[in-house]
Amino acid sequence: MKSDGNAARIFALERPDPALWKLYVIRAILSGPGMLIAFPYLYFRYHTLRYRFDDEGIHMKVGILFRREVNLTYARIQDIHLRSGFIQRWLGLADVQVQTASGNAGAELVIEGFREFEQIRDFLYMRMRGARGGEQAAGTHSGVPAIAGEAPTGMVEVLSQIRDELRRTREALERKGGGDV
Repeated sequence: MKSDGNAARIFALERPDPALWKLYVIRAILSGPGMLIAFPYLYFRYHTLRYRFDDEGIHMKVGILFRREVNLTYARIQDIHLRSGFIQRWLGLADVQVQTASGNAGAELVIEGFREFEQIRDFLYMRMRGARGGEQAAGTHSGVPAIAGEAPTGMVEVLSQIRDELRRTREALERKGGGDV
C-alpha cells in the first residue's frame, strides 16, 4: 500500500538535509556584519535540529543554550502551508508550516530542511484528517462526510425527507396562493 510506504519514509526522517546547512551559510553571509552572530547561531541550530514523526504526532527539538521542544499531535493541526524562498527553491528545500488554533498569527511548528516537503505535507494532511475522523466505519465525524460525494445512509434519508417536505410545502403554497411563489 502506497500510504504505508510513505508513512515509513516519513517516520524515518529525523535530521534535516545537508542542503539546509548550505542555506544557513548563505543566510549568514547575506546578513553582512550580523554574520558574527548569525553564523554561530545557525551552526548550532543545524546541528541540534531533530524531528520525530510517530503515530501520535510531530516532535521537534532544537538548541543548546536555549532549548526549544515542540510536541504537536495530529489532532491539533488546523492547516499546513509550504513556503520557500528563491534560495530554498534553488537548493530543493521548502518549509512546512504547521498551524494550530493556538491564537498565534504564525505557525506553531516549522519543519525545515527536508527535500521531501511535499510528502511530509501530504502525510500530515492524511494524519490530520484521520485524527479528526477517527477510525469510524462510515468515514465520518460528527455526521459530516470525510470525502466529498460519500454520505452515510442515515444522512441521505434525512436529506430525502427534508427534500420531500419542502416539495410538499411548495406545492401547498402554490395551490393556496394561485401559483405565484
